[in-house]
Amino acid sequence: MRKMIAMLALSVLAANVMAAVSPEEAAKLGTSLTPVGAEKAGNADGSIPAWTGGIPKNAGAVDSKGFLADPFASEKPLFVITAATVDKYKDKLSDGQVAMFKRYPETYKIPVYPSHRTVNLPADIYESIKRSALNVKAINDGNGLENFTGNRYYAFPIPKNGVEVLWNHITRYHGGNLRRIITQATPQTNGSYTPIRFEEEVAVPQAIPDIDPAKAANVLSYFKQSVTAPARLAGNVLLVHETLDQVEEPRLAWIYNAGQRRVRRAPQVSYDGPGTASDGLRTTDNFDMFSGAPDRYDWKLVGKKEMYIPYNSYKLDSPSLKYDDIIKAGHINQDLTRYELHRVWEVVGTVKPSERHIYAKRHMFIDEDSWQVALVDHYDGRGQLWRVAEGHAQFYYDHQVPAYTVETLYDLIAGRYIALGMKNEEKSSFVFGFAAKAADYTPAALRSAGVR
Repeated sequence: MRKMIAMLALSVLAANVMAAVSPEEAAKLGTSLTPVGAEKAGNADGSIPAWTGGIPKNAGAVDSKGFLADPFASEKPLFVITAATVDKYKDKLSDGQVAMFKRYPETYKIPVYPSHRTVNLPADIYESIKRSALNVKAINDGNGLENFTGNRYYAFPIPKNGVEVLWNHITRYHGGNLRRIITQATPQTNGSYTPIRFEEEVAVPQAIPDIDPAKAANVLSYFKQSVTAPARLAGNVLLVHETLDQVEEPRLAWIYNAGQRRVRRAPQVSYDGPGTASDGLRTTDNFDMFSGAPDRYDWKLVGKKEMYIPYNSYKLDSPSLKYDDIIKAGHINQDLTRYELHRVWEVVGTVKPSERHIYAKRHMFIDEDSWQVALVDHYDGRGQLWRVAEGHAQFYYDHQVPAYTVETLYDLIAGRYIALGMKNEEKSSFVFGFAAKAADYTPAALRSAGVR
């Protein structure tokens, strides 16, 4: 009898750990919740509006290079938060944002505009999300996913814990296969910088017709990054196979070094390994605000709150701007930024006692409508606030894709920062849905991709 009771208890425990949400709970998607799992209703005073389907695909003009017109260009800030007024608004700011006002009291500001819930996704992605809600389960202590098949997006649209919220950011929709040319800057304290230019591709297995399903079973995406400027770095190429369960099968990475003309495995391209040409100002997993495996942290779900986050950053993406207009000493030109009040998921990651990372704690705030990380405060091993990240987001309404305009990571101690993702001076905006071939994402293809 005792053995039967023990077996029953174990089976109930396993069911509780492994179960996806019930059909009744999943039915909330598209009713009381938006199809991606956000609260459909606005807030009590109307400063956050109800979600009514996002903005249409023809919300603005698209120029010959693919840059989008700002649908809110005529709007003026409701108010501008400065160092003199920050205490009035600090309940809706992260500790990192408040610290930026203290670090740069004369120049840092947050212009707050009316809130617009612009995000909407293609119908087939909504179908994938509901399928995920009903079927996807976390395995390996939350570090892997089971039953995540087909169009693999938004693993946990109705999350129950912190790591599930983070998985939604990791598995969010990027528009299928994405190609982009972007510039990164790591300014000195006086604002001087050398632009680093990347040509990047992100391809997903479900959008590569000739992919071998068996080889791609544990692959979330393929990432290729070629450095094209400055000349001293041009020709170096990075290839990453981003795996779903990185405990079971760690991320695979290779680098082609143009000077050596050799392809090498690159295990350092993970966790707190240095980011490409970042001058030591970001880690590998700072890319995309957070990327890679979540296994080194315990992720606590604090709940939801209303915050002023970078949003609808069309002005910052204008092709009429030069990089010199954006990059300034200490931080980017905040006159070009736009912040709005939105609900965010609050998640705190603390390094496990058995693991190590240069960030002992990561305090994250994740937009409910897009599942993109909007803000992150990074703490060092002494518990001191060290780096402050802001993801300046915009919605590519013509392709129904949320993405970042610029990712910034400010080092409060060094007084320097990194700005990644600018494309104002490039020949085109993002290219979504390009045709990808499996052979393009093999180590053998790296040599031909490197051009000195």
